[in-house]
Amino acid sequence: MNNNVYGIDLGTCNMKVFCKSSGKILNEKNTIAIINKNQMYAYGNAAYAMYEKAPENINVTFPISNGVIADFNNVQTMIFEFLEAHAKGKVHGAEYIVAVPTDITEVEKKAFFDLFYKSKAKPKNVLLCEKPIADAVGLGIDVNEPTGVMVVDIGADTTEISVISLGGLVLSDLLHFGGNRIDESIINHIKRTYNLLIGQKTAKQLKENLGSGLPGRDDSMVVVGRDLVSGLPIELEINAQTVYEATKDNLNSICNSIKMILEKTPPELARDIIHSGIYITGGGSQIQDLDQLFTQITNIRVNTCESPKESVVRGLIKIVSDEKYKRLTFNMKTRILR
Repeated sequence: MNNNVYGIDLGTCNMKVFCKSSGKILNEKNTIAIINKNQMYAYGNAAYAMYEKAPENINVTFPISNGVIADFNNVQTMIFEFLEAHAKGKVHGAEYIVAVPTDITEVEKKAFFDLFYKSKAKPKNVLLCEKPIADAVGLGIDVNEPTGVMVVDIGADTTEISVISLGGLVLSDLLHFGGNRIDESIINHIKRTYNLLIGQKTAKQLKENLGSGLPGRDDSMVVVGRDLVSGLPIELEINAQTVYEATKDNLNSICNSIKMILEKTPPELARDIIHSGIYITGGGSQIQDLDQLFTQITNIRVNTCESPKESVVRGLIKIVSDEKYKRLTFNMKTRILR
């Protein structure tokens, strides 16, 4: 296989890229700042720093929405500028393997394929791999075995719950909510409780610093927002219990979806899942005690992992490096010809 291989996970919040020639994972915010309606002003972490702070003539957007491409041209421009600036291998004529969500249409999958296949980089090959499969491989699971594995990937806009066996998906459910919906719940709860309006970034910090799957945490954090009564900016101390009250309904919705998938799982695969446990990954899985909440609801052990945001791209690394995983990928061009 060509040494210039890129494994790419285009998430709603972060894009993760593995460059085989350098052996490094690049992680950047999946954000674009557009000036004068059609000119790219900044991208990645620099654009995210402008989010909720930019003047009217600069529009800061997330070009991936609900797991699919919402702004094709800008995503294409951003990803190749990023690769040329940071990747240590040749972009032109390289091979690309891209992770895609499962429960999306063929047209949406083709958009991920065309992003690279129809680019100026003229790639040697473009392969797609379903995210839950890449996730499981990245977690160190041999997905080719006839053993049932459940993976719950909690992203920014989507939560994907999958049961995998023999290198394929037996059951899968793509929920159109994730970390961003939890952030919105925190904003709305604080607005109702304290008449305080906070920004999306502040809500995300509260979730990451004080969020918990179970009640009883006693930490607190000082935030700055706008008082809806006086209209002036003020500081307020928010405790972990407030954040728990704001997020518990969303976390219970994920629990209910996990239970529904388990109810549909064939008995032999369910036995394997009880034996191996449920694997949780994605940025949203970093909420404290989330594994304990899922264990309470399902009575099944829950496994966490290091660097859950990078598990998909780590799986892509193994898939392109190990011949036994090659069949887990597919080529949209071949599908279309059929």
